[in-house]
Amino acid sequence: MSVPLKNTLILGIETSCDETCAAVIKNGREVLSNVVYSQIDIHRKYGGVVPEIASRNHIERIDDVMEEALETAGVNLTEMDAVAVTYGPGLVGALLVGLSYGKALAYAAKKPLIAVHHIEGHICANYIADPCFTPPYVALVVSGGHTSFVCVNDYTEYTLLGSTRDDAAGEAFDKAARMLDLPYPGGVEIEKLAAGGNPHAVKFPRAATENPLDCSFSGLKSAVAGFIQKNRDFPKADIAASFQEAVADVLVGRAITACHMKNSKILSLSGGVAANKYIRRRMTEACEREGLFLQIPPIALCTDNAAMIASAGYFRFVNGEIAGLDLNAYPGLELTT
Repeated sequence: MSVPLKNTLILGIETSCDETCAAVIKNGREVLSNVVYSQIDIHRKYGGVVPEIASRNHIERIDDVMEEALETAGVNLTEMDAVAVTYGPGLVGALLVGLSYGKALAYAAKKPLIAVHHIEGHICANYIADPCFTPPYVALVVSGGHTSFVCVNDYTEYTLLGSTRDDAAGEAFDKAARMLDLPYPGGVEIEKLAAGGNPHAVKFPRAATENPLDCSFSGLKSAVAGFIQKNRDFPKADIAASFQEAVADVLVGRAITACHMKNSKILSLSGGVAANKYIRRRMTEACEREGLFLQIPPIALCTDNAAMIASAGYFRFVNGEIAGLDLNAYPGLELTT
């Protein structure tokens, strides 16, 4: 890629799901501000994210979040070198709020607009977590909507190695949590409950796929539903722990396989599910056994945030990749170079 720019300020905007986020990042790695407004309490009563409600709350909050991000960073909009915004994948209504807002800011301030893929943002969270971390490496991005194994060839060059064929890992966590009558967000509640359970109490399936780096969690979800229906009095903590163990086995096994296939000694783990302490520990142990270096961002950078979007935007900006004001939202956007 091109020679990195110095003292470059990127304003990032992220509204792909139910967090309204804005951040200011310097040189792609230094966080000057990272503001996140979460809607978890709003959506909890519904058992999951309601797209229309998420969009409405983004509209209501984005002004305040943006102002706080600029104020915390001690800068104003005119000092920004570019505006980076998530344009997919995600909930289309939610994406459109952040995208429209970002385009308006870029137009009004006469700043370049940078289009950022949400998964790319999660990958770039690694560069904030460790200023010395550089490509190439294998990345696993695992969240509510994505389970993607990616070869990071350079800062803006990726090869998708494998992904989920049905439910993403985080989605499977949420669905299993509902079966166990746990509140939203399910991933957090499963982890809490599983801490007191036996991960080997139930042998749930680990689905095989034609591509060894693809994942399938629908069979696991069905197995959990069937087991609960037939074993009403079985300890819920054991079910949760066994489910979590099955997901961890799949993610860890395929991540190690990906590293071997690409002859990579470096693996990164990011995305919302990477905040799960059990999965972090299992991945750490596996990498130590295999002699691999593992990079995991702190939990605050695993969940959705705008710092990662601004970081990704910086590297696109360095490459001169400027988006037009006709940029649209793409809810099913694929990761490409």
